[in-house]
Amino acid sequence: MKKYITYILALLLGMAATSCSKDEIPMTSTVALAGEWMVEGYFGDEQLTDPFMILTYNTNDDDGTRMWIMDTSPANNPAWWSPITQVEVDCNVSTLAFGSTKTEVNINPIDEATPLYVTVTEGKILPGGAVSPSGMPVDGIEFKIEYSDDPGTVYTIKGYRRTGFVADEG
Repeated sequence: MKKYITYILALLLGMAATSCSKDEIPMTSTVALAGEWMVEGYFGDEQLTDPFMILTYNTNDDDGTRMWIMDTSPANNPAWWSPITQVEVDCNVSTLAFGSTKTEVNINPIDEATPLYVTVTEGKILPGGAVSPSGMPVDGIEFKIEYSDDPGTVYTIKGYRRTGFVADEG
């Protein structure tokens, strides 16, 4: 009987030791650029919007050269982009830069018959380059955007990485 107890204890100890190992969670190739961002829209120095959330995230290719920018506002209550909700842009992970030239909007819920294009320029992630509403240093984001239905008018979108704290929700 003592022999069986020893075997059971050894088995339980072995299982406990192996279950404590942590698996490495793989990151996407654009993890440094990806995030939830609270941003505002500007024309020159004039603030045009209240804070709204956009997302930046990896494409399915996961090759580190492309990413998505998506507005999370509902189409019936847009904060900024309407009818734009999602656009794919080139990116450079090592310089934390992104942009595009005349990229067709992936989702255009207002008028699917008319293609809409945007140009995203001077896109950059600024590590520690912004301050959240609660006063904490956070990463910043900034880019310029021009729409094909309003050529020559360039807007600036800028803001900070969302922290998830209630005080920072804008």
